[in-house]
Parts: sequence; structure tokens; C-alpha cells
Amino acid sequence: MSSAPVVVHRPSISGGRRVSVHRCGRDEILGTAYSDHDLVVFLGAAGIAEPDDVLDDPRWVEWRDAPAHEWSAA
Repeated sequence: MSSAPVVVHRPSISGGRRVSVHRCGRDEILGTAYSDHDLVVFLGAAGIAEPDDVLDDPRWVEWRDAPAHEWSAA
């Protein structure tokens, strides 16, 4: 289990990656991101200050089952 509050899940068959955030003791799905830009928008809407700066910080974001910044179909 990761301690990072944001999880970018594995790429889906149709492309994109589900993004969830852990807060207030529960996981909340933010949506499906298809690019770094989508992810930054989700993080900003979730209240994360300077979301561009946390994408590669493992304390903030866990990239699961595929390399970071990979958005293509599985």
C-alpha cells in the first residue's frame, strides 16, 4: 500500500488512466486522465497547490503498473 495520496492506476484497454486520491480516510476517484495536462487539472481541482510540481514526487503520486507519464492503451 502506498502512502502517496494520489494514485495513477494502470492504463486501461481503451487508453487513459484512472486517477484517485486518498483523503478524509477514503479513496475518491477523480476521473480518467489521458495526458499529464489532464492529471494536473484533476490535482488542481482536488486542492493540491502547484500540481505540476508533484507529478514525479513519490510522496504525492504513485504511478501503478506502468511507467510514469505513459497514457496509451494497455
